[in-house]
Amino acid sequence: MMSPRGREPRPGPTAVRAPARRWRIAAASMPGSNHEKMGLPCQDACFHRTLPGGIFVAAVADGAGSARHSDIGAALAAKKAVDTIAAQAALARLPEDDEAWRSLLVDAFAVARGAVEREAAELGASPGDLATTLILVVGTRQLVAVAQVGDGAAIVCDDAGEVGALTVPQNGEYLNETEFLVAPQALESIQWAVRRGEPAHVAVLSDGLEMLALKMPDGVPHQPFFDPLFRFMADVGGEQEANRQLQEFLGSTRIRERTDDDVTLLLASVRG
Repeated sequence: MMSPRGREPRPGPTAVRAPARRWRIAAASMPGSNHEKMGLPCQDACFHRTLPGGIFVAAVADGAGSARHSDIGAALAAKKAVDTIAAQAALARLPEDDEAWRSLLVDAFAVARGAVEREAAELGASPGDLATTLILVVGTRQLVAVAQVGDGAAIVCDDAGEVGALTVPQNGEYLNETEFLVAPQALESIQWAVRRGEPAHVAVLSDGLEMLALKMPDGVPHQPFFDPLFRFMADVGGEQEANRQLQEFLGSTRIRERTDDDVTLLLASVRG
């Protein structure tokens, strides 16, 4: 249809939709030099899933060095905890208030603990033979929720670049002493937090990286450690390449000269 002056009307400006916020995940575990000398497997484990609606779920577990099947316990606990949260998310049952988040996270720990205990029975072992720590993180567009038993830590960074600790290592009276998922009071001693506001980056690390990444004994994040990692996640081309480079970083001389323990690092960054 022509306008009165013989010209077609110009279309109005087209609204540009902002890209959906989604998570890019990179994760890697590397055996420590001490474990390699002793012929032990890597006793750390990491498991994660990216879900619809801008949600990710991740778990990092660190098997007890003295437990003969702790690598099995760590892998099983991490997977079961993540799968439990993912099942609730699929039913659109993620909580809204902080106390409901605490309840959901504790339930996931209980499921993971039950799975470890059953696996121990099948192996003819005690639950202590599969002893492991566990950190579970859920990231959405509006918040990050985390729960932890044992050492390691979860870190969050906002859009302004401010880095803060969501959890800190739970250490005992002696060096390398910590709580494990199979301990009698583990579910009552869970450390948890809900940090509201749009996150930009999340990091989860096992205790092998504590002395590099945290200012001990308080567990305050060492920002010069995390800033290059978060820039890397913002710039790297894709998740496959991110995983490869992260594994190279954990196996580098810089890391191995400062820790002989197994190390695990998971990085999650918002895209869009």
